[in-house]
Amino acid sequence: MGQQQLLLIILGVIIVGVAIAVGITLFRDSAASTNRDAMANDLMHLAAKARHYYKRPATMGGGGHSFSNLGASGGLYLLVSSRFATNDNAEYSIKSGTTKTLITFVGTGKAPLDDGSFPILECIVTPSSQTISTIN
Repeated sequence: MGQQQLLLIILGVIIVGVAIAVGITLFRDSAASTNRDAMANDLMHLAAKARHYYKRPATMGGGGHSFSNLGASGGLYLLVSSRFATNDNAEYSIKSGTTKTLITFVGTGKAPLDDGSFPILECIVTPSSQTISTIN
């Protein structure tokens, strides 16, 4: 009877260990996925504000049908407060190469992936649409 109880205890410890390992893996995957979703939401918000800036006349503080001023140094702050340029989800920036009709936002996430890198999302905005793609 003693060997049987010892075997059951060892089996129980192994099962609990495997369950903990699976739980940790699922939690990491969920954290990375949640971070990417939050970044995509933030980038959609930036894209909407950029299109609003594009359509607003220059005399009213807008771009006057141009994204060019947003591509200048510190242009992200024309859209958002400094708190939003870096938040709990990611750090956001404007990629160089902004034209009158195209601007690209890049977000670098804060939740590490399995390989130790961080998720990077890119949002390409035109006057009528936006496209979000996953870089990493």
